[in-house]
Amino acid sequence: KLCLSCPGVHYVFDTTFSRNFSLLESQQEFVRRFHRQADDKKALPMLASACPGWICYAEKTHGSFIIPHISTTKSPQQVMGSLVKGYFAEQKHLPPDRIYHVTVMPCYDKKLEASRPDFFNQEYQTRDVDCVITTGEVLKLLEQEGVSLSDVDPAPLDTLLGGAAGELSTHPGGGSGGYLEHIFKRSALELFGIHVDSIHYKPLRNKDLQEVTLERDGEVLLHFALAYGFRNIQNLVQKLKRGKCPYHYVEVMACPSGCLNGGGQIKLEGQSSKEELQQVERLYESLRAEIPEENQAVKELYQHWLGGWGSERAQAVLHTQYHAVERTNSALNIKW
Repeated sequence: KLCLSCPGVHYVFDTTFSRNFSLLESQQEFVRRFHRQADDKKALPMLASACPGWICYAEKTHGSFIIPHISTTKSPQQVMGSLVKGYFAEQKHLPPDRIYHVTVMPCYDKKLEASRPDFFNQEYQTRDVDCVITTGEVLKLLEQEGVSLSDVDPAPLDTLLGGAAGELSTHPGGGSGGYLEHIFKRSALELFGIHVDSIHYKPLRNKDLQEVTLERDGEVLLHFALAYGFRNIQNLVQKLKRGKCPYHYVEVMACPSGCLNGGGQIKLEGQSSKEELQQVERLYESLRAEIPEENQAVKELYQHWLGGWGSERAQAVLHTQYHAVERTNSALNIKW
């Protein structure tokens, strides 16, 4: 979350921190599913769950068929919501409803995600994320206030655990969070003892459908793919329904080119969408890349607040569930 010169904002955090938890939990979930694939035909492929546009489509269009394949790990936005209204509130000796939590996202569908009943605290009658504004909306707000970004002095980010101020960072593996890359590398090591230095993508029909394979002695050990955009998503679902999906894991994102090309992103006059995307990708790749397992603050939260890796509390705080929606005319009358 990045907010510049916003009146009334007391703390500003980077959601890369919460994505550490999403990546680690997704990887451990994949390993568990991999081990039980012989007994559970819907354990694999595991499908990424960080994109709310994809989740909404899956729940309303394919319901109970597709839901067992979807990862239960919360998105970085909702993990941050749990951390802010949980751990951070405790540290500040405040009830969750005394904190107003705003996220800045490149995606309008993140507003839908934040409004899900699953992310509402019944005891305190408050949402984990109270408000979502897109990057484009942030620019409009600044313009209405007569503020130019070039005139705003940069300020250090806050950290959930206090201490030294943080800096913007990212995760390797593209502009959608690096789920495929992280899970592939860690699973190759944990399941087969193979250290993967770099990922080699094989493009298929288009640049938004690519696959990655881990082989040993001619045997395919892991077969992953990324599928961006609804054309590729629909083809993926049809393969699943025909029982011909060859993948163990798929990083699924509704937007072509992934999250950096989200519908809520800033649109600049005089630049084509392709030029804008290339510029955003360059800026994103210039940030310091994090390795989730090496983040000491993440380790500390797991140990002292969540009760350790794989604990019941970690499962409750970092995971969610999805719901099949009855196919009615009203449910299917959606504008994408």
